[in-house]
Amino acid sequence: MTGRLNVVVGVSGGIAAYKAVAVIRALVLAGHDVHVVATEAALRFVGKPTLEAISRNPVHTDLYEGVAQVRHVAIGQAADLIVVAPATAHSIAKIAAGLADDLLGNTILASSAPLVLAPAMHTEMWQNPATVANIATLRARGVTIVGPAIGQLTGSDTGAGRMVDPDDVVSAALAALTVQDLAGRRVLVTAGGTREALDPVRFIGNRSSGRQGVALAVAAASRGAEVTLLAANLEVPVPTGITRIDVVSAGDLASAAALEVNRADIVIMAAAVADYRPAVIAEAKIKKESAGERLTLELVRNPDILSSLSASKRADQIVVGFAAETEPDDAALLEAGRGKVARKGCDYLVLNRVGWAEGFSVPDNDVVMLDLAGDIVMRASGSKASVAHRILDRLA
Repeated sequence: MTGRLNVVVGVSGGIAAYKAVAVIRALVLAGHDVHVVATEAALRFVGKPTLEAISRNPVHTDLYEGVAQVRHVAIGQAADLIVVAPATAHSIAKIAAGLADDLLGNTILASSAPLVLAPAMHTEMWQNPATVANIATLRARGVTIVGPAIGQLTGSDTGAGRMVDPDDVVSAALAALTVQDLAGRRVLVTAGGTREALDPVRFIGNRSSGRQGVALAVAAASRGAEVTLLAANLEVPVPTGITRIDVVSAGDLASAAALEVNRADIVIMAAAVADYRPAVIAEAKIKKESAGERLTLELVRNPDILSSLSASKRADQIVVGFAAETEPDDAALLEAGRGKVARKGCDYLVLNRVGWAEGFSVPDNDVVMLDLAGDIVMRASGSKASVAHRILDRLA
């Protein structure tokens, strides 16, 4: 789905309401006109000035405001898309029952736009038979449910019920307007950064959080693909509906990829894989008392997973590599990317600049996509969720 959309973001009253700010911001940065409808309970967690500053539009809460403009139905009628994030157990129950005792309920009932819910609640509430039945009802009506993820909840609780990453909400929301152009396809994605052990305590690693790879997995699943994610030490949660296989080192990733690659139609190697590993892994912790003032490590080269997969791929298979480079100017960045895609032999290479404050562990990305000939086939910038869909647009 392209073009400027009129998006309504409903915010209900849960602690995850703070994440709605990032959802709104990502939609605005993607060029959409965002209108926030917040419940009174939501405003006890996030203030109206914050939501108005981020959305760049007035925030609506009162069912009886703008009566002359019939605002209680006009907002929903004008919407191209409605996203409720977070969607609490209470709000989900009201939506399933068709209740309209507040502006959010009226907006949803008055709209024929796609509806996307990002549940957020404690595990017991998510697993309660009432919530299970409500979710089943909403899915049967065509409502998109994104998440929840498994992770840290309020206080010390951990389990299913955590609202998924805001980028994943945006990705799923925009995909609700997208044709299922990857239906029937199997997509293998790698994400995160590998770790090469020095001893039982320490490792050599990198700063990749896995955000872009997870965004690609979520986007592919939302477009109908069957997705397997090889997850290397991720710092972000993975929504339900994606097959996750955890790996640690480059060797682990190579072994898992070898087992999964033959099932895949599209292989996207977004993980940051260590080029080298220690020649010897110490059986016990290396101590400075015995190592002295200097510690010398011998490193040996890891197998080149992308090159191997590209060399052995089927004729009907697409292999996509990623390259994170630190070249300061665009010409040098492109030169590095063209050299790499030629060496690796992959169908496409997604190139982005990284540094101390860009590329890693940030919500946005700026990429150039090259084909095997080194020609630029796509440029994209914005949230990693929107970049993921731009990449998949090319592959689909």
